[in-house]
Amino acid sequence: MPSITIKDGATFEATADKRLVLAIEDSGVDILHRCGGYAGCTTCRVVVHEGEPTTMTKAELEKLQENEAVGQYRLSCQILCDHDMTVEPLMRVSSSNYDDAGKRPKDTITPDAEWVDKPTS
Repeated sequence: MPSITIKDGATFEATADKRLVLAIEDSGVDILHRCGGYAGCTTCRVVVHEGEPTTMTKAELEKLQENEAVGQYRLSCQILCDHDMTVEPLMRVSSSNYDDAGKRPKDTITPDAEWVDKPTS
């Protein structure tokens, strides 16, 4: 099983078909996901320090382009835990004005994943 490491935190295993946002949350990290995992709000953003995926969903790419954030962070709701990674969640309930993380994302990537190559710049 792939190992997911939270920068300056714990390491845990996750199944290859699990969404990164759910793996992070289920490990006890209070990551935000205000839109419910639809690549709509970017509150589930992470910096991938090691093991960044070379592909992304079209929905993630479009949201990152809209925010001029390609190459700055990734959306954990659009990443599968199919390999080892070291990530840093950037937005947490404990450091926000929210009372909760948001509606729990579905087990499968939403909207339906259409995979594209990650831009190089």
